[in-house]
Amino acid sequence: KNHTAALESIDFDSIEQIIMEILNGISKGSTIFWLGNGGSASQANHLSAELLGGMYKKKINPFKSICLNNDTAFITAWSNDDSFDNVFERQLQALAKENDIAIFLSTSGNSKNLLKAADFANNNGIRIISFTGNDGGELKTKSHLNININSEVTQHIQEMHIFLGHIICEIIEKSN
Repeated sequence: KNHTAALESIDFDSIEQIIMEILNGISKGSTIFWLGNGGSASQANHLSAELLGGMYKKKINPFKSICLNNDTAFITAWSNDDSFDNVFERQLQALAKENDIAIFLSTSGNSKNLLKAADFANNNGIRIISFTGNDGGELKTKSHLNININSEVTQHIQEMHIFLGHIICEIIEKSN
């Protein structure tokens, strides 16, 4: 029952729009940034690697795909010395430019560090794509494009996020 509800909540038009947004960004030299917390951080890392390395073939010209969760030295130092609430905002401030794409993964859509990063992105011309769960939280409203899994079961939300993320990465890879 829970998986059925999660599947029924998927907006396939949004998936197509996300694919087109990413392909458009890639064609313009945009960097794709991925970010999330906990299990979503691991999924962000995994999906970023799919675009960087290729799912089925090794790309001669890899996509510019960076997961912000991977720099543990920065994350732990910044969080200790400043705040975990702005750890992703700080990374986007240093690395991102206008017309880049930031892909947020969040089961709640309400993590402070993601919301601060979304505010920074919106104020600096960075396109926001989000994968959320539950009701989408505040992150859904800050996103240009969103896929929301209407479920309160974290593992079902994450299963749908990785499933849809793989589909998106596969189509992007095969389109180039």
